[in-house]
Amino acid sequence: MAKEATKKPAAAKASKPASRSRTKAQPVAEPNTLRVLGWVTLVILLLDQITKYYVVHILRLDLVREIEVLPPWINFHMAWNQGINFGLFRSSEDIVRLGLIALSLLICAALYIWMRRTRPGWPSQLAAGLLIGGAIGNVIDRIYYGAVADFLNMSLPNWRNPYSFNVADIAIFLGAFGLILMPPQGRDADKDKTRDAPSKSG
Repeated sequence: MAKEATKKPAAAKASKPASRSRTKAQPVAEPNTLRVLGWVTLVILLLDQITKYYVVHILRLDLVREIEVLPPWINFHMAWNQGINFGLFRSSEDIVRLGLIALSLLICAALYIWMRRTRPGWPSQLAAGLLIGGAIGNVIDRIYYGAVADFLNMSLPNWRNPYSFNVADIAIFLGAFGLILMPPQGRDADKDKTRDAPSKSG
C-alpha cells in the first residue's frame, strides 16, 4: 500500500509539466496582430495629406499650375482628377464622386476584413497598409476638394507625360502589386501546419 501511494503523486507530478508546456506553446501559435498594417496606413495617410496641403495651400500650385523641380524628370503640375487613375470615369457629377468614395471605402473595408481573417505576416500587412492608406488619402480629397489633388509629374527629355499623380497613387500601386506577389494565404497555410503539429505529437 505504501508503494502505491508513492507512485500516484509521481504520476501527478509528471502530468503537470506537460500541461505547462502546452500552455507555454500557445502564445507561439497566436495569430499575428495587424500593428504593421495600422502604422503603415497612418504614415501613408499623413504623408499624402501633408504633401498635398503644402503643394496646394503653401506653394499655391492650384493657381501657379506648374513648378519646375528637376526638369524634365520631376515637376509639379497641378491636376484635379475627378475620376480614377488616368482620368477614367471622370465626371463632375456628385453622384459619380460619391460612388467613387463609396467604392474606395468598400475596398478598404473588404481588405481590412481579409487581413483580420488571415492574419498575415508583416510583408502582406505592409502592402495592405500602403493600399488602404493611399485609398483613404484620395477619399479625403474627394470629400474636401471635390476631386483628387494630383501634382507629381515625371517626364523624359523628348517626351512630356500628360498625367500627374500623388503620394497616395504611388502607395496604392505598390500595395496592390505587393499583395499580388505576397498573398496572405501562404502564411496562413504555414501557421495551420504549426498549429496542427503540437496536437498530433500530443
